[in-house]
Amino acid sequence: IKRSIRDLYNRDIEEVLVEGTEGYRTAKDFMKMIMPSHAKNVKNYQDQMPLFARHQVESYLSGMFNPTVQLKSGGYIVIGVTEALVAIDVNSGRATKEGSIEDTALKTNLEAAEEVARQLRLRDLAGLIVIDFIDMDERKNNAAVEKLFKDKLKTDRARIQVGRISGFGLLEMSRQRLRPGMIEATTQPCSHCHGTGLLRSDDNLSLNILRQLEEEGVRKRTREVLVRAPVAVANYLMNNKREHIAQIEARYGMAVRIEGDPALISPDFTIEKFKTQTTRVVEQTAPVISGGAALMADIDEQEAEAEIEPEIETEEEDDAPQAAPEAPKERVQSADEGGDDGQPKKRRRRRRRRKSNGNGEGQNDAGQTDAGQSDAGQADARDGEQVADAAEQTGQDGGQPAADAQPDA
Repeated sequence: IKRSIRDLYNRDIEEVLVEGTEGYRTAKDFMKMIMPSHAKNVKNYQDQMPLFARHQVESYLSGMFNPTVQLKSGGYIVIGVTEALVAIDVNSGRATKEGSIEDTALKTNLEAAEEVARQLRLRDLAGLIVIDFIDMDERKNNAAVEKLFKDKLKTDRARIQVGRISGFGLLEMSRQRLRPGMIEATTQPCSHCHGTGLLRSDDNLSLNILRQLEEEGVRKRTREVLVRAPVAVANYLMNNKREHIAQIEARYGMAVRIEGDPALISPDFTIEKFKTQTTRVVEQTAPVISGGAALMADIDEQEAEAEIEPEIETEEEDDAPQAAPEAPKERVQSADEGGDDGQPKKRRRRRRRRKSNGNGEGQNDAGQTDAGQSDAGQADARDGEQVADAAEQTGQDGGQPAADAQPDA
């Protein structure tokens, strides 16, 4: 209470309301000590409704945590606290009531300069502060904004150094740090985003998990892993990345289990490793084969052979009708070769050469074929004579006339 009166009280304040008897006596005694003539302005609040609720102080305190502060003209300012400096951006927003753009920018900047000076004291902002005002063409307008801003900073107890608005519309200033800022004293960094205010998306976190599983599979030190991730990430892995997980299991022989944990929030996840395997992994049947451009030559040769084979079959089908008429002669010859004693003689087979494209080779093959046919005729004649002699001899031994045997021969 004493510090608030010391830092904030000035002659423009008409009354100071204090809730509670003990607090009232402390404020009254302190005011009599520093400013006896203003001690009558300290009053005791005795209503049933709380003091902060009566004057809606809680809404103002909640607004201190909001980086955006609305202005009466329709514009707004955005306060961003970083490690290096405090950045304050002034925007016109819906402030379009003035006749020209220059007048609108001037009015918004004047209103923003007054609000920025107030927010610096409320939020205890310190260090290097950069304010981005709306650009104005006339130099006198920039001077008016600078003068108003410095006047509003005179009541601040902290030591302040203020520069001038540059050609880019930036005003640089520094403020002494009297105590920790309001944001630093009343907040703590988020345990999930670590103070950044951003969370990784489900697909990005899923890719990170797959890369870690791939790395663990390459090491060959784990037989099974258990992945615990947020529910949304687990659903994304099972619905969209199931094939990738199956490939990792088949390639490295490592079982992968995925569980959704409602207590986890992106980007948090855990991977537990086990030396023993409780889930059967399907072995990879088709190993990955890598090859170079040298294999293309073998593939071309195979395709060329596949094209030649149908041509050879077509030529053999053309030769088949020519060889068909000679089949009865071979059957007659085999019947003649068989004697009465039932022991057939050896057959003579002739192989026909495949026709070639050249005319000379075809004629030579035809001549050889005719010579083979004449030799075959002479062999048939000799075989006939031998059969007749055998028949006569058989008739003499059996007491039958030779004439009866000849017709059979």
